[in-house]
Amino acid sequence: MVSSGNEHYLKGLQLYGAGKHAEAIAEYDVALAEQPDWTDCLQAKGMAQMHSGMKKESLETLKRVTELAPTDPLAFTSLSMAYQRNDQIEEAEKAQAQARLLSWKQELKTNPNAPPPDEGPMKVQQ
Repeated sequence: MVSSGNEHYLKGLQLYGAGKHAEAIAEYDVALAEQPDWTDCLQAKGMAQMHSGMKKESLETLKRVTELAPTDPLAFTSLSMAYQRNDQIEEAEKAQAQARLLSWKQELKTNPNAPPPDEGPMKVQQ
């Protein structure tokens, strides 16, 4: 049986996809009441907050995701986006660098010859 939290999360994803960000946030909140540390749901909520203009709230939600999932590159990519929306460019660049590093570490598990983030196709252009 699917939990009601999961149903609300899935409904939130549908609403987010339809551009109904405020309604999606409400669904995510119901799901998070059941599982407050659910990183996928928090990630979705943070992105919905960002797209609905709740920039500061989004930043706080996405910071929480990186605390709960410190090895998830997507969490740091999203955090970088939230920092950008808050005009915190230095913090955005740091979060994105962390995302690249984490992504590279994941790549190394299947491709031990993968170049570091500052070389090859992942090279950051200044």
